[in-house]
Amino acid sequence: MSDTVHSLLTRPPLGAQSTIGGDFPLDENVIAHFPDKTSVLSADRYGSSAWTVTARISVELADGSPQRYFLKCATEAAGRVMMEGEFWAMTELYNTMSTLVPKPIAQGKFKRESPETYFFLCEFIDMSDQVPDPDRLCARVAELHRVSKSPTGKFGFHVRTCNGRTPQATEWNSSWTVFFTNFISHVMRLDFETNGPWEELQEVEGKIISHVIPRLIGALEADGRSVKPCLIHADLWEGNTGTSYETGEIFLFDAGSYYAHNEMEIGDWRCPYNKINSEIYTKTYLRNYGMSEPTGEWDDRNR
Repeated sequence: MSDTVHSLLTRPPLGAQSTIGGDFPLDENVIAHFPDKTSVLSADRYGSSAWTVTARISVELADGSPQRYFLKCATEAAGRVMMEGEFWAMTELYNTMSTLVPKPIAQGKFKRESPETYFFLCEFIDMSDQVPDPDRLCARVAELHRVSKSPTGKFGFHVRTCNGRTPQATEWNSSWTVFFTNFISHVMRLDFETNGPWEELQEVEGKIISHVIPRLIGALEADGRSVKPCLIHADLWEGNTGTSYETGEIFLFDAGSYYAHNEMEIGDWRCPYNKINSEIYTKTYLRNYGMSEPTGEWDDRNR
């Protein structure tokens, strides 16, 4: 993906009224998704990203009440996949557990043709970026995993979602072992295409596919065992959480969801670049949602 998305901030909006305050050029097709007779007061840059631009929009509804929205934009074909995927991921999360994420409103394409720009619009919630409380975060994530139900009974998702800007292999499959193999193989192929060949790494990756996954992940579905497809956020680290200033509730955002084994959600917590890599988060989650059998191999399959 190119950096053309940042050029949006230097161009005047098409057909925008001069009465809209702020420093973000709001597109007509975004405004069209607000309720009838909404007055747009301002659109301001909000947050930062290497591959998207974001804004906070303040409006007055027809009854005179204030409302705020959060807007995210990305460009070109890759931007379309990102914005579509995030909208449907957040919609699935909201429909499953409406108190866990800001309400998604719409996704679409700017009226402006150049650069080709896609957007995701949702409710704005004023949140702090403090590291989330382990008890409250883990209880809510475990509840999501318990109450969610795959619409097909399989692992995957009905559209392609992204982890950051990286598209994920989310094609439906009834076997978690097969889904996970396809998922990881897709990541390996993208790495090869982006960074070129590395013989030693490819040899290790081949053994992971042929030996490690069938042994450790396959054991979850061996000897009569089965794995429930759970809806996961799929990019859950402290940077994608916030605590509401108004209610104190923890919210999740920037989702790349699909239906997976629940352990897929928390494996990333062990990475040292996360502040939630503290053992307290994993142990607290496991108190709310226990280990899958064979429990003696939990540590090996989640390294």
